[in-house]
Parts: sequence; C-alpha cells; structure tokens
Amino acid sequence: MDDWRDDAACRHEDPDLFYPIGTSGPTVLQTEQAKAVCRRCPVREQCLRWAIDMDQFIGIWGGTSETERRALRQRAG
Repeated sequence: MDDWRDDAACRHEDPDLFYPIGTSGPTVLQTEQAKAVCRRCPVREQCLRWAIDMDQFIGIWGGTSETERRALRQRAG
C-alpha cells in the first residue's frame, strides 16, 4: 500500500514551519506560510483525516491549526 506521506508537499520543507509556537505576531505569518504549502498539497485531505484520527493536537496538518481541528472534532461528534 502506498503511503500518502510520500506525495506530501511538506515533505521537502523545514518541519519547524508546521509547528508554530504561539498565536500572535510572527507566528501568524508562520502559520499562513505552512497553510500555503498545504493548499498546494495533493494529499491534504488524507493528511487532515490522519491528524484527526490520530488526535494530533499540535502543528499544522491538512491545512488546519490545532484550534481548527478541535472545532472539526466537536462538529463531528
């Protein structure tokens, strides 16, 4: 079975980009830069599904922040 991560747009990016610390100032720009990578990713939906299924509470996954994933979880269930 193919691993969706092999096709991820973030595969060749600095992993630190996807783990911003805080919610204001330079962190807002960092979060937007990470999400821009996600927007061009062919496996964005698989990544988001994995992050929700695995309870990833930190970082940007599938183009979403921790807060956005928490809201998705609450709506789903």
